[in-house]
Amino acid sequence: MRSTSVLPLVLGLAPLLAACSALLPSQGIAKAQETAQSFNEDARFGRNELVLDQIAPAEREEFSLHHRAWGKEIRVADIEMSGMKARGDKDVDVVVHISWYRPEQQELRSTTLQQTWHNKTDSWQLVGEKRMDGDIGLLGEAVIMQAPTEAKMPSQFPTIRLGGDPVQD
Repeated sequence: MRSTSVLPLVLGLAPLLAACSALLPSQGIAKAQETAQSFNEDARFGRNELVLDQIAPAEREEFSLHHRAWGKEIRVADIEMSGMKARGDKDVDVVVHISWYRPEQQELRSTTLQQTWHNKTDSWQLVGEKRMDGDIGLLGEAVIMQAPTEAKMPSQFPTIRLGGDPVQD
């Protein structure tokens, strides 16, 4: 009787099986993370037709109202997903940090959002979004700009001569 080793066969098939599993569609929470990542990237770069497809139909109008200034009065500099929390098999909360600015101000702001995603049959849809922390104004909230009440003094240090008194301008 000839003995054959199964080990070389298993080792030879392992990379093939790993490659095949990588080609399979993502499932469950991994699919939610992938969907949220691509959604936020599309929102950052103004690909609205792709964004609206991933929002629950009942929420599309509200989302459009909250994001109407994106790309015009508000520029998104960076979006980073910082956490996910599953609530059962069908609901996921995603925490997103957004760095943004108003072109006329050139001051970088940061806002943290919580997005709520729901699994409808085989796809995930955004069903809610709210500000958790950070600067106000990203989602269309009213922001009151106040001008300084006093004239600002120039920020210039007095000139000092070595061995002498400061020069008065």
